[in-house]
Amino acid sequence: MTIELPILITFIGYLALMMGIGLWAYKATDSVDDYILGGRGMGPGVTALSVGASDMSGWLLLGLPGAVYLGGLGEAWIGFGLVFGAWLNWLFVAKRLRIYTEFTDNALTLPDFFEKRFEDSKGILKLVSAVTILVFFTFYASSGMVGGAILFEKVFGLDYTLALIIGSTIIVAYTFVGGFFAVSWTDFFQGSLMLVALLIVPIAIFSQPEAQQGFETLDPAMLSLFSENTTFIGLVSLLAWGLGYFGQPHILSRFMAIGSAKDITVSRRIAMSWMVVALFGALATGLAGTLYFAAEPLENPETVFIHLAHAAFNPWIGGLLIAAILSAIMSTIDSQLLVCSSVITEDFYKKWLRPQAESKELMLVGRIGVLAIAVIAGVVALNPESSVLGLVSYAWAGFGAAFGPVVLMSLFWRDYSRNGAVATIIVGAVTVVVWKQLSGGIFDLYEILPGFLFATIAGVLTSKLQAPSDKVKAQFSEFEAKL
Repeated sequence: MTIELPILITFIGYLALMMGIGLWAYKATDSVDDYILGGRGMGPGVTALSVGASDMSGWLLLGLPGAVYLGGLGEAWIGFGLVFGAWLNWLFVAKRLRIYTEFTDNALTLPDFFEKRFEDSKGILKLVSAVTILVFFTFYASSGMVGGAILFEKVFGLDYTLALIIGSTIIVAYTFVGGFFAVSWTDFFQGSLMLVALLIVPIAIFSQPEAQQGFETLDPAMLSLFSENTTFIGLVSLLAWGLGYFGQPHILSRFMAIGSAKDITVSRRIAMSWMVVALFGALATGLAGTLYFAAEPLENPETVFIHLAHAAFNPWIGGLLIAAILSAIMSTIDSQLLVCSSVITEDFYKKWLRPQAESKELMLVGRIGVLAIAVIAGVVALNPESSVLGLVSYAWAGFGAAFGPVVLMSLFWRDYSRNGAVATIIVGAVTVVVWKQLSGGIFDLYEILPGFLFATIAGVLTSKLQAPSDKVKAQFSEFEAKL
């Protein structure tokens, strides 16, 4: 695939727009509250598309279409699990988390919320949760950097390492400058572009003669949700992806930032509509690639969207559609870097080093934190054999198992204790790491499921052994009275 001037111009124009939003957000960011949560003033539309775009990432345009291209529509079970999990997250977590985090002295991060929710004066819970976030987000952010490197490598013919450096620099730049305002508003535009791209590309390809000829040689199993390779463990593993939503810090932070709890219902409807249509488009894109490239299979399945966009449209339109991949990647990495920055600022620097630090100092530390995490994630992504889907699945499981049960029990169970929360996070994270290293039989089950289950059991048993204080219980009762 050769570099074409229209594609290059389109990319430069798109990136200029994103940086322009970053600079505008920089001027609108006056405090650390603005930098981390946008001053809790985001509208329902921006919140909805920001949740969707930051959630789906390059996985939606690279990982999932590539999986369908190789394995057929049986991969759709991931989508079914995600839609159900996202809907439950909006329905049961969003409103309670928005109200409770403001109720607990305007908590800006999940670790900060956990500390205030359980009156943890020693900071043990904040430390454990902050370290867990930084570890798993390093892998998550590296998945996006791998996706960015693949994009620049294939579109512009660059060496993988050079492509990684260029892509990562672009993504980090506007997050460093604009914080939450920049991230949310760029997510809004990126989510819109992603949706259009996922609808246009498969429609255009299905009308091509190559795709129609591909139907003649297509294995019927590729069109079935159940194939001879489908196993019970495999099916459960795909559906279990939905459990991850309850513990994703970059998604939960959007719930915390929405202007009013009353906007949750409208935002949920917009977000779920976007998600269903976008997932349908991703599945259709993978299937279109199977048909179009039946005669000449692709070397890297995760580049199927790039090749289809280039094949179906002129360079100007193709360039804009390929920019949608960059949109997906940027929209997730910026959110992840911002959460890591928030953790470094609020949960390490302000908590342990400079409790008296003022807002401007904290914003500077946050921006330096963005650079530090980006560098570490970039080193992890240096391996050109890295898989976007593989890295995402590991980080998704880590967050889902470590934080999902904590968030749910914190919001719904009055007798949940601090030690119970600590046990939940540690057991969930360790189970995911250990389970991932094992293989064969029951260990082929996606690690999020045993991690979530064992973490929940650990939290319940520990809380039964040592119940929370009367003060913590009273605080929970006051919170429920506000619902």
